[in-house]
Amino acid sequence: MKNILGAVLAMTVLGLAGQCSAFSLGGTGDAVVIAPPVLDERNPAPSETAVFAGGCFWGVQGVFAHVKGVQRAVSGYAGGAAQTADYQRVSEGDTGHAESVQVTFDPAQVSYGSLLQIYFSVAHDPTELNRQGPDSGPQYRSALFPQTPEQQRVAQAYIAQLDAGRAFAKPIATRLEPDQTFYPAEAYHQDFLAEHPGYPYIVINDLPKVAHLKQLFPERYQEQPIRVKTGG
Repeated sequence: MKNILGAVLAMTVLGLAGQCSAFSLGGTGDAVVIAPPVLDERNPAPSETAVFAGGCFWGVQGVFAHVKGVQRAVSGYAGGAAQTADYQRVSEGDTGHAESVQVTFDPAQVSYGSLLQIYFSVAHDPTELNRQGPDSGPQYRSALFPQTPEQQRVAQAYIAQLDAGRAFAKPIATRLEPDQTFYPAEAYHQDFLAEHPGYPYIVINDLPKVAHLKQLFPERYQEQPIRVKTGG
């Protein structure tokens, strides 16, 4: 009954039918303390871009928006074609797209490896195959979309490191999918966690991730999130 009432409230508050399983609210797992990557990159550029997929993009974007050194975090789609990069089509689960977040960051403040550590430990459960929490389907898969050969090398090495060290109870299911284009999602998906912290799905599934980020990575955490719509 509580789940039903929560779902009804969710739809009443925003009138956004079907967004990230608003009718299927569920709990979130605990964060996992994991070692940083042994292999990391040192990028002298003023900014770098990475793309992460780990379930509903609201929570992934919400986590990275609170990381120091992140300049921009945009919800969107990666893995499929341009003509199917919209929410309704992606939700059907047959487009090849995953709900993703494009993160632009300052490598002098936070490395790609450090972002991977946050991604694997607090942003999602990397051992889940084609699902996260209450959301299921390939559009919610755990995937990395390396933007450079260096990112591919670091991500591949880190997954091997975590599996060899048995950082998780199950093998990591995260896929590496290079050479894929990122497409920004609709405007109403951007900054969703920051704009709607009382939305039931966010309260149950995503705010705990931000709390875990603050708890496990206090030196990386910033209280005020960066926002897409306001440019900062």
